[in-house]
Amino acid sequence: MNAKALIDERVAKIVVIGQGYVGLPVAMRAVAAGFDVVGYDASSERVKSLQAGMSYVGDISDEELTAALTRGYRATADPTDLDGFDVAVISVPTPLRDGMPDLSYIEQSGHELARYLRPGCCVILESTTYPGTTTELLGPILEAGSGLKVGEFYLGYSPERIDPGNATYNLVNTPKVVSGADAASLEVVDAFFSALVDRTVPVGSCAEAELVKLLENTFRHVNIALVNELAMFARDLGVDVWRAIDAAATKPFGYMKFTPGPGVGGHCLPIDPSYLAWRVKQHLGHTFRFVELANDVNEHMPDYVHMRATAMLNNERKAVNGSRVLLLGLAYKKGTSDWRESPSVAVASRLAASGAEVRFCDPYIPEVNTQHLEYPLVDFTVDALRASDLVIVLVDHPEFDPRVIAEHSPLVFDTKNLLRGHEYRGEVL
Repeated sequence: MNAKALIDERVAKIVVIGQGYVGLPVAMRAVAAGFDVVGYDASSERVKSLQAGMSYVGDISDEELTAALTRGYRATADPTDLDGFDVAVISVPTPLRDGMPDLSYIEQSGHELARYLRPGCCVILESTTYPGTTTELLGPILEAGSGLKVGEFYLGYSPERIDPGNATYNLVNTPKVVSGADAASLEVVDAFFSALVDRTVPVGSCAEAELVKLLENTFRHVNIALVNELAMFARDLGVDVWRAIDAAATKPFGYMKFTPGPGVGGHCLPIDPSYLAWRVKQHLGHTFRFVELANDVNEHMPDYVHMRATAMLNNERKAVNGSRVLLLGLAYKKGTSDWRESPSVAVASRLAASGAEVRFCDPYIPEVNTQHLEYPLVDFTVDALRASDLVIVLVDHPEFDPRVIAEHSPLVFDTKNLLRGHEYRGEVL
């Protein structure tokens, strides 16, 4: 039987390679849909945590994980457990290394899966990457390692749309873009994700689907850069950019609201647009000017925050060197524990390099997840606020009570406009 028939009967063996912010939700949803699911991750520490029913992904509770384990979900770091798969979903990181796409995790996954590839199986790539990766890189690896050709097995791409901390849209109710290396592959990929989500959106090729993800995040990246630069200019012009943005957002057409901040972070915005720019440069010889400009603005926002913080302390007749600075928010966005590529870390490093005594406060991130962080974590308390020379709001977590911050902080730099409507000593971005 081929993969589609097994999917239709809910007897397919599903393996999900990578059990992080993307792969684990897919694995949990596949279990809930009735499939036999193996979650594979190269990190033995992650696997031990999963086997113990302890989730490290904010959108997956310990209770949900425990329920999946009782229904047969298996977490493993042993590649031999991939044997016998019918559908494999690759959800591994695709970082940048010195400005270059690092696809080594995809390549490694392809080599591991090729050993167990059989006629009628399906491999689906979810990792963000440049157009052409699925058919030009992953496909040949699978073919060379298995002796099979695309057509004898199915190959497709479906970009992840996980938004950590989003209480409205999740894996199930967010439309899922799907594609295949050929028509038969598209049919299988569509059948699999149709069993997991409310709606699929088939597109004409894997390259189109790969471009979808880069388009979505490049759009956000460019617009965030626009309002970040606008915020800097508006301050110099004596204009309240936050009020202007709120007023513009009342227009019911032709406008989408974006707000300024200390930079961009997470697994998408600092990386995905650069994949597209790299592909354009390598294959067409052109510079993707919008991406390059957005990168320049957003990457330098931590420098701007550092400059403003320095000026604020100077106005208090204090040097940065020796000042106690409390940074509210380590995560890259509110309501999440994800601090990958967070601009908060860049702000902290600049302040520390100037001699500041830096501390973080983030109620979403336990110390066990910050073993590589160079700065201490403290609780959000009145004493912590009062003990600081400067408090910088970097993330607008709902647990950060603006009234408490305004009342008990000696000096505040609010980069998220969290304290709007409250009287406080300090400035807003």
